[in-house]
Amino acid sequence: MSASSLDSGVLLLARGDEILTEQVAGVADRSTGVHCAAGTRFQIASISKQMAAAAVLLLAERGALSLSDPVVRWLPGPPPEWSGITLHHLLTHTSGLGHWEQYPAVDLVDPAEPDDLLGSFAAVPPLFRPGAGWHYSSPGYVLVARAVERVADRPYAEFLAEEVFAPLGMTGSFAGAGDGRPDVAVGHEGGRPVPSWDLATVSMGAGDVWCTGTDLLTWLDVPRRGRLLAPASVTAMTAAHAPTGRPGEAYGYGFFVGPLAGRRALHHSGDNGGYKAFAAWLPDSDQRLVLLSNQAEVDPVTVTSVLGPAEAR
Repeated sequence: MSASSLDSGVLLLARGDEILTEQVAGVADRSTGVHCAAGTRFQIASISKQMAAAAVLLLAERGALSLSDPVVRWLPGPPPEWSGITLHHLLTHTSGLGHWEQYPAVDLVDPAEPDDLLGSFAAVPPLFRPGAGWHYSSPGYVLVARAVERVADRPYAEFLAEEVFAPLGMTGSFAGAGDGRPDVAVGHEGGRPVPSWDLATVSMGAGDVWCTGTDLLTWLDVPRRGRLLAPASVTAMTAAHAPTGRPGEAYGYGFFVGPLAGRRALHHSGDNGGYKAFAAWLPDSDQRLVLLSNQAEVDPVTVTSVLGPAEAR
């Protein structure tokens, strides 16, 4: 994907603190004709898992929880099969919980009562015992967000707003439903608007955050500059905890750790209904790459072509 081929969304490439590529294109809402702008907020989908991981690490730094704590401590009526699942397992996708396709009773668009949603997850047996494998699991991150709410004693979206976004100066970011918010892009598929997934409950912690392109670039300063978190927490977040099965790749806490376009990277893509997203930091060249689009047809991984050839070592 070249910079000129972005049809709708925001593309940013930085090296160090210099912006090399900055493109804004397309329409934020076809029903109104409002165009995308630098201040347009997009769903970042599964990149939201990084904010959930940061929330847990912040609480761990304060002694409010431990990454080795069983998650059932903060969940109502958990099934016995979840008794060995820790926060570490959930953050690294090694809990044994499945992804959305394993839970056909869950409708990603329709709102659900929080405890009913947990009941839908509990009704499906885990794929393996905790720590015995790796399987990407958004439902696992929903449990992470529920634990954050219980430990912090406040709504998850409020915790992110006050403890994550505000300290980083991410003034265009928020978690949860976009209804009634200004400057939000509407997701499109096949050129037509599509209903948003429920972000207040069903995708809480897993895919619920909205960001501007600039804010998401700022977010990458958490691993890059050690902002927000203590050094030990940054190390834990970016460590290669669990092999994913792809060559040279592992999962940290909310980050894939492994090769990207032939070089070391921390990265993650996002895919909600009508939205695609991608964010990466390449430490060897200190490049940061952000793509946010409100078109379902975009292949976010192709954006890596704007990085150019890998430098010889």
